[in-house]
Amino acid sequence: MLITASEVAFVAHGTLVGLDCEASGIAFDSRSLIRGQAFVALSGDADGHAFLQAAASAGAPFAIVQRGKSHSALTCVEVDDCDAALTALGSHCRGRLAATLDGRVIGITGSVGKTSTKDLVLAVLRSQYSNAHGPEKSLNNDIGVPVTIINAPDACDALVLEMGMRGLGEIERLCDVGHPQIGVITEVGDAHSERVGGIEGVVRAKAELFQALTSSGVAIVNSDSVNAMKTVHNISARVVTFGSSDTATVRWETVSVDERGCCTVRFTAGDQSAVGVVPLPGVHMASNAASAVAAGITCGIELSQCVAALSTAQSATQRMQWVSGRNGVRILDDSYNANPISVAAALRTVAETPAKQRYAVLGVMAEVLDSQKAHREISDLCQRLGIELLAFETELYGVGAVSMSDIARTLTSLDSNAIVLVKGSRVAATERVVQALMG
Repeated sequence: MLITASEVAFVAHGTLVGLDCEASGIAFDSRSLIRGQAFVALSGDADGHAFLQAAASAGAPFAIVQRGKSHSALTCVEVDDCDAALTALGSHCRGRLAATLDGRVIGITGSVGKTSTKDLVLAVLRSQYSNAHGPEKSLNNDIGVPVTIINAPDACDALVLEMGMRGLGEIERLCDVGHPQIGVITEVGDAHSERVGGIEGVVRAKAELFQALTSSGVAIVNSDSVNAMKTVHNISARVVTFGSSDTATVRWETVSVDERGCCTVRFTAGDQSAVGVVPLPGVHMASNAASAVAAGITCGIELSQCVAALSTAQSATQRMQWVSGRNGVRILDDSYNANPISVAAALRTVAETPAKQRYAVLGVMAEVLDSQKAHREISDLCQRLGIELLAFETELYGVGAVSMSDIARTLTSLDSNAIVLVKGSRVAATERVVQALMG
């Protein structure tokens, strides 16, 4: 949306240095800045102030900087804390959008499936709301949520916010900025459990989304998940469930699975049903799609329209994405992140997809409370499913660790008759394997 430097200075209690000017949205990385966007100089792995000239060259009209760090090439708004200024601006812009959104602000969280669900929800919403907006890639933290809001169009008529969690209180903070009126929890499992004291800590952290909803809000939850259902205890919002049982508000049932692992699914809500294709690989994506259908119905879209719109969803990079390697080998690139639930789901997708040879290159699953047990259970699952496990640079799976060169020797002779799943937590950087197999 359009923001002015003077507006930012007012909202963030900053000082305008230079002539007032206007920007369309905001960026925190000068490399991805689109001409016309403002630049915020955050201090992370790299100090954003070192890239003010690059931001100016990329076409930023102004920048948000710490006091005393203005740059001559740009109008600047000097603030005490750039992170706090970004948060304040996100909250301000959320308020500006209130009238056009009319209750259609959807917060999505879960131990698995957040980004895929976000993509499916956006596909459904855009079938009726032409200015529906959501985050690029996986912008789901204290930076990503305000940036998503600020970059929404001025006429935004539906807003999707992905909300990640690495500790208690984080989702609560994100809700304070985004003020979701509809919440979706995809699943609650063993992801970041080490940081919150186990699975009950994960339940409490994810429940912060539903607790932030008012009595006029709607909590959409996975009824197939015992832990997810715990998040609806003592909330004031209306509860809508999605799941595979007859008691779910929106029920899903797999009709067939194609050679890519994509499902044709029947969705039922009340006395209506519709059949459609979920274009993202994996039977577990049917559950994510059902949550998107539930969100669409909550926003006033007919069931049949919701289901038809699912087919337009695009797979996010490095998330259950089929790519071709050398000699035509089929690579299921799910390298962005990993936890026990998501790895098990990906493995089952590989097992259900026609192939003569099946491999899984798995990196470490980080921040899992009982790490050794979790990794050994995945190793056992590989064995049961007939998938050869290659433990990438880790011995936690109970098999010998393999290096990049080991993988190259083992897999480069494969052809289109083989499938290779590549998955691991961010620290494992398993995308290196995908690049090697494609190069």
